[in-house]
Amino acid sequence: MLHGFLDAGSTWDLVAEPLARAGHDVIAPDLRGFGRSGRVGASGYYYFPDYIADVAALVDALAPARLGVVGHSMGGAVAVYYAGASPGRVERLALLEGLGPPARGPEVAVARMETWLREMKGLDRAPRRLASMQDAIARLAAHHPRVPRDVLATRAPLLTREEPGGGLAWAYDPMHRTTSPLWFQVEAFTAFLERIACPTLVVSGGPTGWRPPDEAARVAKLARAEHVELPDAGHMMHWSAAAELAERLGEFFARGSAGDAAGPTSGEARQAAEAAPAAEPAAETERPVGGVNKRA
Repeated sequence: MLHGFLDAGSTWDLVAEPLARAGHDVIAPDLRGFGRSGRVGASGYYYFPDYIADVAALVDALAPARLGVVGHSMGGAVAVYYAGASPGRVERLALLEGLGPPARGPEVAVARMETWLREMKGLDRAPRRLASMQDAIARLAAHHPRVPRDVLATRAPLLTREEPGGGLAWAYDPMHRTTSPLWFQVEAFTAFLERIACPTLVVSGGPTGWRPPDEAARVAKLARAEHVELPDAGHMMHWSAAAELAERLGEFFARGSAGDAAGPTSGEARQAAEAAPAAEPAAETERPVGGVNKRA
């Protein structure tokens, strides 16, 4: 289970635990520089291929022969690149508003490089301090107003950490808030989509979710796509509609390779004619982000 931008693997708990109780082995890593994972060194940066390489290494080390992948938002883009590069390895794939950010053309290349150089020159990697846990909850509530506050109160401890010298801070590397010098290239992304041969469940969060303008065209590149709409979930569906999402994922993954020929279950078939989704907002960021871009 691959999380989104400024999120962490631990916030999959509300979805991962029901799947584990159903008999699945669930792995929810912190992608590099997020949560409790290590940070790149002073001369490094978070380039998107690094995430794919990390996932490939985790799969080689931990996953048995059968592998299902779930990706939310930025994690969905990671999942697409991995599954497209390893089409024989992934048995089933679920993309939760994870079909990449809006397309950008080469005309943005120079401006992005200029911005990146400026931001990296003035980058302060000191932890982003918080006044208290209540401050963290209030900030999450401001960015995710549709997620119940009692749910956010359980998310905040997972997205923060106690600093060695005392005090509380967000658990991600501030370098993630810089603008990547690379831009999202939709033509390359769709080439990976076309390589994905396994059944793919595309889940959207309804009118308050997030999707790129050309989402339907991207979904059409998938050979075996199904669509599920969680109309009241919004983008952070693994927080706001965890039980329903876990049920949908459970139905999808329970079919496995043996159930492929049987087609969708009745609940999924009911919604199979609807269009589909993609991308992301996160713990303390000013707008939805996904794909290669750190900040839109």
